[in-house]
Amino acid sequence: MRKLSDGQFAWLLMAPGVALFLAIIAYPLLSALVTGFFEQSLVRPGREFVGLANYADLLGGDFWPVLRNTLVFTLGATVIPFVLGYALALALNAGLPGFLRGLFLFPWVIPGVVVSFLWLWIFNANYGVLNGVLGTQISWLGQPGTAMAAVIITKTWASFPWMMVMLLAGLQTMPKELHEAAAVDGAGAIRRFRSVTVPHMKGIAAIVFLLEFIWNFQHFDTIYVLTGGGPAGATKTFAVAVYDTAFKGFDLGHATALGGLWMLLLLVLMVFYLRKEAK
Repeated sequence: MRKLSDGQFAWLLMAPGVALFLAIIAYPLLSALVTGFFEQSLVRPGREFVGLANYADLLGGDFWPVLRNTLVFTLGATVIPFVLGYALALALNAGLPGFLRGLFLFPWVIPGVVVSFLWLWIFNANYGVLNGVLGTQISWLGQPGTAMAAVIITKTWASFPWMMVMLLAGLQTMPKELHEAAAVDGAGAIRRFRSVTVPHMKGIAAIVFLLEFIWNFQHFDTIYVLTGGGPAGATKTFAVAVYDTAFKGFDLGHATALGGLWMLLLLVLMVFYLRKEAK
């Protein structure tokens, strides 16, 4: 047999991975993007080319409320656990008992659907723990004014441990001599945090925040289990809207068009993340 060159041997090694990528990522993605230009249903055979009509329908209708809900959920479910995780990371780094680290990780290791069902019970209007503690009869998940807050609280409980661990890892890379020198110069705890901790943690914190923001922007299970996008669409995000349009409305054309717009927004976030990581 003819001896393979280094380049040919490299392509031979990459061929299985490339084939797998084309089969399960590239082809489905391109197929979905093409479907966005057709009127196609899951319950009727065939499809009809409609050009940009699906995109025009979305931009003139449900896209903007869904975008608003997605941004509200994403910001709330990122900022709140970030602040909580940062505070706990600082406390653990300052000498909080180490066994609490494992205790705080407990919500993170539970599967997302299990977490959602747990909080579904807590927020239940009839026999939920929250109403029992408060002595009220509020339908937390049945009112537009409280449903989004309930979903954000659930996601916060599930995600703050991951952010805490990542930020704690960053804090433990900080040389202790920096704090000691600042203390010798007369800087108090708040001044040391602003002048020493924040500059050291700036890059790590930004990457952790952006990663969680991107994940929340495409989050599905918590919202779907708790509210299914309701009540009255108050918690319907892109993930839920695409699912409902495709598998409840049986409209693949509008579902894939919405997915295409969603993907463009995700690409913008990915550009910010990759630029930040490259610095």
